[in-house]
Amino acid sequence: MKNRLERRKKRVERFRYIIITAMLLFTGGSWAVFHAIYQNDEKKAQAAADKFIGILEHKSYEKLGTILDQESYQALDYTLQDVKDRYDHIFNGINMQPISASNIKLKKVKNGEHKLAFQLNFTTPLGKLKNLTYHTELVKNHGRFQVKWDPSLIFPGMKGKDQVVFHEWGAERGEIIDRNENKLAANENFKWAGVVMKDLSKGDIKKKRLQAISDELHVSTKEIKQKLQQSWVKDDLFVPLKIIPPKEAKNIPGISYQDTKIRYYPLKEAAANLIGYTGKVTKEDMEKHPELAAGDTIGKAGLEKAFDKQLRGTNGGEIVIVDENGEEKKTIQSVDKSDGKDVHLTIDAHIQEKAYQQLDKKAGSTVVMDPKKGGLFALVSSPSYDPNKMVQGISQKEYDIYANDKNQPFISRFASRYAPGSTFKTITASIGMDAGVTYPGKQRTIHGLSWQKDKSWGGYSVTRVSDVADVDMRKALIYSDNIYFAREALELGETEFRTGLEKFIFGEDLDLPIAMHAAQISNDEKFGSDILLADTGYGQGQLLISPIQQATMYSVFENDGKMVYPKLLADEHDVKTKQAISKETANEMKRLLQEVVTDPNGTAHSLYDPDRQLAAKTGTAELKMEQGKKGDENSFLLAFDTEGDRFLIVSLVENYDSGASATQLNKPLIADLYSYLLEP
Repeated sequence: MKNRLERRKKRVERFRYIIITAMLLFTGGSWAVFHAIYQNDEKKAQAAADKFIGILEHKSYEKLGTILDQESYQALDYTLQDVKDRYDHIFNGINMQPISASNIKLKKVKNGEHKLAFQLNFTTPLGKLKNLTYHTELVKNHGRFQVKWDPSLIFPGMKGKDQVVFHEWGAERGEIIDRNENKLAANENFKWAGVVMKDLSKGDIKKKRLQAISDELHVSTKEIKQKLQQSWVKDDLFVPLKIIPPKEAKNIPGISYQDTKIRYYPLKEAAANLIGYTGKVTKEDMEKHPELAAGDTIGKAGLEKAFDKQLRGTNGGEIVIVDENGEEKKTIQSVDKSDGKDVHLTIDAHIQEKAYQQLDKKAGSTVVMDPKKGGLFALVSSPSYDPNKMVQGISQKEYDIYANDKNQPFISRFASRYAPGSTFKTITASIGMDAGVTYPGKQRTIHGLSWQKDKSWGGYSVTRVSDVADVDMRKALIYSDNIYFAREALELGETEFRTGLEKFIFGEDLDLPIAMHAAQISNDEKFGSDILLADTGYGQGQLLISPIQQATMYSVFENDGKMVYPKLLADEHDVKTKQAISKETANEMKRLLQEVVTDPNGTAHSLYDPDRQLAAKTGTAELKMEQGKKGDENSFLLAFDTEGDRFLIVSLVENYDSGASATQLNKPLIADLYSYLLEP
């Protein structure tokens, strides 16, 4: 009996153990399963949050249907397409980019829901918007987590059918103004001439009106029809065709007008290469300058481009949330506009226009400078183009005429480098006098019109125009004798001559808002031959100097041997100088250059006026293809007033014809400068 009881007790204990073990196993397994399910939900919720934020960052609004809770937006009377369109119209329409999320937090709440909080940062046309904070919930639908949507996920504070409105306040571009407050680049009111489809009527009437519009605006009917066929055109929409001055707006059936303000250049061709023009930004412009947006206007050439940032200013505006009735509810971003600043130049509009006219559309350039203060009165390049056509809309035909012109009207010749020719003999003579090698009475006996140092020069020789046997420095300047100055350079020697040249501005970059290579003595650091040394002495060889740089160098003769550096901005009051030759040499050269004008044999005698004190030096630079054959010649003129030191002029004419040298063309300009600058 006892054994039976003990066996039963053991069976009960064994069963209890099995039960307890089973219970423990069941409990542990359920927890593991529960834990696995919990972890999987967390991963799914995080993945859903990441997906939604990724859609916002990449503007992939077409994917919103895969992540948004349908009930949430339908309850607010939105369709999925409504939601997509809202994001697209706001974030793409206002050009908000790049979008990045930060401070992302996901927290589980009751019933398996999760709360999601994050911040968005992006740049609008008004600047950066940082740390906009968003809140939403993730709900589980059929095993998938989705985002509960409402308009506050577009912008915090939006509700119901609220809209986002962007108001842009365009900055007024600064103007470019001459020294007398005349506008060289102005903002003027013009008219957009265009058509509204419904005003054209139909049939023969439409055909006649299109032809009348074409004749009036000088726009082909083909071009008008192409513009009317654009995808956005509707019967009641204005289709712009051409910008015209207000006074040209005539009452023609079919033509409508809208006011617009554009850039206008009063001097037209006379200052185009200097002032430049503006235009709409391109994709390449925006890639280089991220602050620019489609539709912005920037400087495309000349000073408009060089001073673009200062002239352009900064646009302003506001991004606001408005309700269904258009009432403002909340300002998201607001920035005041900052108008561009005016640029005041030393340029004189009267002198600029007169200098351009005197070149008579010949290929060339004229620089007029204040030799005492350095202000540039005129920087002219000819031929030129009308910058107003660039702004108002140039036709392909008109552009091709400019582009195919052999005289290249888009080149700024005042900044292009040339061999300076005989005007440079003034520099060679000055270096020689300072070195004690050259002096006014130094005489050389020269026979014939050509000369070479010795037989080592082979077939090469230096030539001159006038066969004068006994030549001193005075005569050499008056007759512009190449041989005399070639021999002076050889006697100076390369070391002495280069030392003198390097006191000028060779190799220096001038502090001007104009693209220009530095003046050059030679291609290499050494001449390497007596021929090149000799040729450099009379202004040829490998010398390359722009008209602006020449004017700078020649200013020594009106400033006791000091070069006055040029300037273009009127508010630069400091005068920068550099001593290049001695005072005594400069004054002697000034006296001798007056004789080039007063002496009947002087090459600049045609400029002589007994009532004026003018110093001048003419010159030519021959572009030879080979020795012994005449090449094209560039004509140069250096002239300056010694009566009041009010002006210095350097002018060149490329490949000039008889009767159209720089001296002949500029005689009226010099007379005008005297009356304009020197007389009260």
